[in-house]
Amino acid sequence: MKKVAIVSCYFQHNYGSMLQAYATQMALDKLGYENETIDISGFNGEIKKAKMLYFAKASLTSDILLSKLGMARTVLMRRFSKNEHAANSHIRAEKFDAFSKKYFRLSPVYNSKAELGSKCEENYSAVLVGSDQLWLPGNIAADYYTLNFVPESVNTIAYATSFGQSSLPKDSAEKAKVFLKKIKHIGVREESGQKLVKELAGRDVPVVCDPTLLFTGDEWMSIQQEEPIVKGKYIFCYFLGNNPPHREFAKRLKEKTGCKIVALTHLDEFVKSDEEYADETPYDIDPADFLNLIRNAEYVCTDSFHCSVFSILYKKPFFTFRRYARKTKSSTNSRLDTLFKLVGISGRIMNGDEDIEQCLSMKIDFDRAEDNLEVVRMKSHKFLENALLNSGGGIPL
Repeated sequence: MKKVAIVSCYFQHNYGSMLQAYATQMALDKLGYENETIDISGFNGEIKKAKMLYFAKASLTSDILLSKLGMARTVLMRRFSKNEHAANSHIRAEKFDAFSKKYFRLSPVYNSKAELGSKCEENYSAVLVGSDQLWLPGNIAADYYTLNFVPESVNTIAYATSFGQSSLPKDSAEKAKVFLKKIKHIGVREESGQKLVKELAGRDVPVVCDPTLLFTGDEWMSIQQEEPIVKGKYIFCYFLGNNPPHREFAKRLKEKTGCKIVALTHLDEFVKSDEEYADETPYDIDPADFLNLIRNAEYVCTDSFHCSVFSILYKKPFFTFRRYARKTKSSTNSRLDTLFKLVGISGRIMNGDEDIEQCLSMKIDFDRAEDNLEVVRMKSHKFLENALLNSGGGIPL
């Protein structure tokens, strides 16, 4: 039997990205489908070149594009600097690479997208793209996560794939109209993506849960140690954005609870407000350790979608902050809205200036959230099973 090929961002040094890519592999394993993740090392340069050309041409007015410049600057600083930040970043990078090498089953190396496309019919029964923000404009321009390289004879599936924003620039939208009509089965992660697919391709597609949510907290124990990595009571902070009020909230929470702050700092880029607000800032943390830090925390403060996901799975009192303050069309905030709507949780999105005592009094009904989540899991599993079994066209939930 031919394998299912997974097209994902397995190589990205981001905890959520790597865990959702691994969860996609886990989901196919659980369904009994032999699978492998496409190794992009042979044509990653081709993808990067296309993305660079896109960003060079694009307007630099959005939060997303501005953040890309910051990330690019940080990559250069980490590569060529010999300061403490660069050294710590190398430690973290090595942990990511070791995790990837240990847990991902990669395909043979293909030297180009064209070579991969020519081998699809011979090697794969289906090609599945997902999940995460793989349909951002830069990725659409790179034309890999679009699955345009897959011949018509091979089944194509998008599972929980996200545009990462509520609308697309005109050129990206025109390209999306083409590939969204070609992919045989589409399930998106956000309601905003559902609306975009309808608007651009005239297709009614379901919202399915992020692959990390397909598994319970107990099932995620398979890759992490039982014992806490950090001893004592602590607040776990995981902030990707550069928003000082969010760190100040964590400091006030520390004062009120007596818990120390454990934070993963300087993640996508060097962030000045990450300096000196936490008691412990470990760097030798891989994605499995990331789960351990959430599971054993007293409280979690984050602006991350996936950190919020695992806080729910491990039933931790959490406070989520919007990374992008402005309600721009390119904001990625919609994924948080969809997540909390799916599980039936409200009132957890903070600004940073809230009264701590009032926040601590706000309880979360995790049992109700788990019940809601189980319903979503069942529907999402059904979508995935139907998509894998039927190569001729989409089956609605």
